[in-house]
Amino acid sequence: MNISARLIDIHNRAIYPAEVHFNNGIITRIERVSTCPDNYIMPGLVDAHVHIESSMVTPGAFALAAVSRGTVATVSDPHEIANVLGMEGVRYMIDDARKVPLKFNFGAPSCVPATSFESSGATIGPKETDDLLKMDEIKYLAEMMNFPGVIYEDQDVRSKIETAKKYGKPVDGHAPGLTGEMLKKYVSAGISTDHECSTIAEAREKLGLGMKILIREGSAARNLDELKDLYKSHPEMLMLCSDDIHPEMLVNGHINKLVARLVSEGYNLFDVIRSCTSNPVSHYGLSAGLLMPGQPADFIVTADYHKMEILQTWINGEKVFDDGRVLFDYSGSVPINKFRCSEIQRDDIRVTAKSRKIRVIEAFDGELFTRELIAQATWDDSTGSDTGSDILKIIVKDRYNDAPPAVGFIRGFGMKSGAFASSVAHDSHNIICIGTNDDDITAAVNEVVKMKGALTVCDKSHISSLKLDIAGIMSDRPVNEVASEYEKLSDMVKKLGCKMSAPFMTLSFMALLVIPELKLSDRGLFDGKAFKHVPLFVD
Repeated sequence: MNISARLIDIHNRAIYPAEVHFNNGIITRIERVSTCPDNYIMPGLVDAHVHIESSMVTPGAFALAAVSRGTVATVSDPHEIANVLGMEGVRYMIDDARKVPLKFNFGAPSCVPATSFESSGATIGPKETDDLLKMDEIKYLAEMMNFPGVIYEDQDVRSKIETAKKYGKPVDGHAPGLTGEMLKKYVSAGISTDHECSTIAEAREKLGLGMKILIREGSAARNLDELKDLYKSHPEMLMLCSDDIHPEMLVNGHINKLVARLVSEGYNLFDVIRSCTSNPVSHYGLSAGLLMPGQPADFIVTADYHKMEILQTWINGEKVFDDGRVLFDYSGSVPINKFRCSEIQRDDIRVTAKSRKIRVIEAFDGELFTRELIAQATWDDSTGSDTGSDILKIIVKDRYNDAPPAVGFIRGFGMKSGAFASSVAHDSHNIICIGTNDDDITAAVNEVVKMKGALTVCDKSHISSLKLDIAGIMSDRPVNEVASEYEKLSDMVKKLGCKMSAPFMTLSFMALLVIPELKLSDRGLFDGKAFKHVPLFVD
């Protein structure tokens, strides 16, 4: 079999008419020709760091959407489902991925639970990590979020890193804002990448220590504009990733959109394409082909690389997407879950705060970082929030056990009425809710409990929901269906006054303790810099 087009040759940094021959899924030869169709052929795209679970669909459903965007492979950290279901969750992701042709390359989750300061559904220790890393399907040790454990040589953390070295597999990093001597110690332990850089100065310091930088442009954190000039100085050290991409963003594009954006802005075509093809393939040892004889026939065809609208996607010599149609089926999977808590009562979230100083989480649109504010509470406990000052109540409820919810306060969402809740709350995926009054908060949380996983919006007892019946964080329905319902719920939250562009995505990170500054776990407020719980009230 053969295909002709203008070849974007990333190895020789040239574009020329070519005929690509392949047989039994392998490229046999590539010949220069005098004429060819007015299209371009290039290696298929790789997302160098993504949590499939954040798309709220299964690997199979993700693949149906991603191949239409030219994605042929992912480097996927399954720590979201692992924090819910442990090894069973990781096996579920691997098994479901086998049902489709897209090349999912999973990592061994390194931080399950993410921290010891919250309740999660499972534990993956050094032994389980060894069991995973010896598997061919597991390509790397996934992001080491416990950077204090690395720096201060926690025994379990060291064991996991040494196990990855034993099997010759790279270790991904996660070190937001880490600098100086602590960064040097973190990198010297064997951490090879970071996807958390939010400034170019931070990225350059990490590059100087030999780390490869994954430039992230996802639904919650978007760092491409800040970091893109690294293509002028360190293109060989860069990869592109989405990290967390919600369904409504996935249906509109994936890594192809980032390529088009960068190339249209004048960044070098070959450097950009290498950052989402050969760079991740080389670093992680992936089986994705790079348009060379002897390699898998994984490639894409586009009419214009400035727009990167995909005409065809081929994986292992099989056409999987053509002219707007996906050419393989996905039958879904049997739901698995862990949801053991009971409904809450209004009195469970009552806080008497009037005339007292309290710690308040300040959230920002499009950012995972938060800030700690000290505010004077002037409202009584019958209202539970101060919409005039945009200080709303936030609660996190352990979904694995019957324990009282933790209550805090948050600023930045701007809601004037109602509440919204989710069982997608990184990384332990307990129930999280923000609202303007205790009645709607209670109703929204209890709807999530009843459905054993959902996104919900409640205003004056009127409830709308999207059920997530796989681990309480995913659905096996098509991405476009999930995206449509997700967007409707997001619009409802915005009509309640919310100022966040992606309310549910931002909400989901308000319990992520490893991102400074102040977050809320099911056990209370947490200072991400001091790495310890702090009280709500300030004396």
